[in-house]
Amino acid sequence: MIAIIIAGATAFLLSIVGTPLFIKLLVRKSYGQFIRDDGPTSHATKRGTPTMGGVAIILATILGYGLSHLFLLTAPSISILLVLFLMVGLGVVGFLDDYLKISQQRSLGLRPRAKLIGQFLVATAFAVLALLFPDGNGNTPASTKISFVRDIEWLDLAFAGSVVGFILFAIWANFLVAAWSNGVNLTDGLDGLASGATIIFTATYLVIAFWQWRQVCNVDLDAGGVVHCYDARDPLDAAVLCAAIIGACVGFLWWNTSPAKIFMGDTGSLALGGAIAGLTIVTRTEILGAVIGGLFVVIALSVIIQVGSFKLTGKRVFRMAPLQHHFELKGWNEVTIVVRFWIVAGVLAGLGLGIFYLDALPRITS
Repeated sequence: MIAIIIAGATAFLLSIVGTPLFIKLLVRKSYGQFIRDDGPTSHATKRGTPTMGGVAIILATILGYGLSHLFLLTAPSISILLVLFLMVGLGVVGFLDDYLKISQQRSLGLRPRAKLIGQFLVATAFAVLALLFPDGNGNTPASTKISFVRDIEWLDLAFAGSVVGFILFAIWANFLVAAWSNGVNLTDGLDGLASGATIIFTATYLVIAFWQWRQVCNVDLDAGGVVHCYDARDPLDAAVLCAAIIGACVGFLWWNTSPAKIFMGDTGSLALGGAIAGLTIVTRTEILGAVIGGLFVVIALSVIIQVGSFKLTGKRVFRMAPLQHHFELKGWNEVTIVVRFWIVAGVLAGLGLGIFYLDALPRITS
């Protein structure tokens, strides 16, 4: 519990103090956001706002997490080191994208193929390593079983052997990483929207990971034992990372709220999406994550629906995609959209937490 408090408080202080210093550096170098021409006209005033703020989030998260272990003289877990690898790796891909946008003064950075290749390489390396490093109970950071609230025993991707299991899990992990990183990236369209939604998501996962840590697998069927254990390898350390991400995002949100002094850019959105994907994998709650992070899912689906409808029928379902821009064009104020979307994110996170809690209720065997 002390580690959680130290990680969150340290990351918050580093973020809220460090972000304005980073803003000054970006302004001095003229690293400002380039606004897409086909976006809402109200966004024209945001042109030139410093971007790549995700660097501050990543650094604050790493330092908050690392200093909590240093203060308590404990070793970081391999599970969370891999999640941080995923977060930093995707952050590098996003940084390259942001830098190209700034240096070439256009709204498009890395080509889609190059971005996908970068995401694929990082996600595949994470997937392979996550099936290694078993602990004393034989639990690895990830499992070849697809999970909901816990691993689903009959959905084991290693059904045809270990090699096939590695390959299928790598494909599954790539899907999750691409879905979450692009989902957060698409949500990052209004001041504070993505950072606020990420805070809600990781706060929910802090509760889940802490609960998993408190539940020991101890089943005595003959004595009518209580069955409610979890196989996550390092749940307490996952909670520590969640606290660090929350602290970093809250500090960043102080400067990112409307009117934003800085944007997280693809550096931040891809990194946070990677962290979210990694957390769902190492806590064995991959499908549940789609409920808790339902706002990201809905916004990503709005783009898929818009593109699919236009290609098939030539008509658009929304005035503009992603979904938040549809409401902008309907006349909703930006702050109104952000707060209402935060409410939706909170309701969905509460629903997901409720589902987790219902499963976690003691089940007495006879």
